[in-house]
Amino acid sequence: MDCTGFPLFDRQWRTLPVLFAVVLASPQALAQAAVSRSAAAAERYPDRPIRLLVGFAPGGGADTAARPVAHRLAEAVGQQVVVDNRPGSSGNVAAEIVARASPDGYSVLFGTIANFAINPMIYERLTYDPVRDFAPVTLAAAPVNVVVVHPSVQASTMKELIALIRAKPNTFNYGSSGIGGTGHLAGELLSLMGGLAMTHVPYKGGAPAMADLIGGNIPMVITVVPGAMPQVKAGRARLLAVTTGKRSSLLPDIPTVAESGLPGFEANNWYGVVVPAKTPQSIVARLNAELVKVLYSPGLRETYANQGIEAIPGTPAEFTAYIKSEIAKWGKIVKAAGIKAD
Repeated sequence: MDCTGFPLFDRQWRTLPVLFAVVLASPQALAQAAVSRSAAAAERYPDRPIRLLVGFAPGGGADTAARPVAHRLAEAVGQQVVVDNRPGSSGNVAAEIVARASPDGYSVLFGTIANFAINPMIYERLTYDPVRDFAPVTLAAAPVNVVVVHPSVQASTMKELIALIRAKPNTFNYGSSGIGGTGHLAGELLSLMGGLAMTHVPYKGGAPAMADLIGGNIPMVITVVPGAMPQVKAGRARLLAVTTGKRSSLLPDIPTVAESGLPGFEANNWYGVVVPAKTPQSIVARLNAELVKVLYSPGLRETYANQGIEAIPGTPAEFTAYIKSEIAKWGKIVKAAGIKAD
């Protein structure tokens, strides 16, 4: 039957070979086509704005660390990098969004140690896996935590403080920005490694904890440099040690806790950049290369130094290994201390 005189039939007959080709195409061919499309998209990356999610409110530590990175990354890649604050559940809300986003490099998480190494241990109903659901891009920065005491405390060094707490078990309190925060866990690690019996007092942020310290209501706080240094310089608090494994370049004259009688002590606070799992490696590599340049740039390092932060970028493989080591380390501390958030 000749149907060429009928336009409708003519169009249908002409499309039949294409339909048969699609139906008969092998799974391998379809997969290869998908890979080709993905590769083409990766080559063009980025060709639209990138969303950088932060799991805390504007003005907080993670936010102030993320914004200069976003600004300089935008200049480097020629596309907008929009900071998207999604506070809630100690950063879990933002992490969950990125874990379920399309793996195309346009939803990026500026995450914290809480997202990857602490929250999975203290939240029983977490809806993302810190290893399975993300592709690490780079470790980014480390806010420096310090141990400060009220001037009335009879200890001028960290070693003297440890001896003082040992001599008076169950009578010494320390404050932090909240349950499960790095200050809290640093205190728990200090208790475990030093055999110290002291009580944690959680606050709703570092500022209220410092206010109680300078008011004489609590003898010790473990907090970040920016929150502590104004009080230290004013003589309202005494700085004894940093919690990092080695001395901080920001405070080279201040000893570590490890130097002060607890060898091996290390409690780092850190930020890192990840994208959804299954993001093409070419996109991960591009983001890593650009972020490493941004984080090593003199302008950003100066900005970070003023915030009490050190830039510490590296490779995706290094960050992957670091996340796993931090999960193992803090999992033991959380279990030993019996910390739960829900």
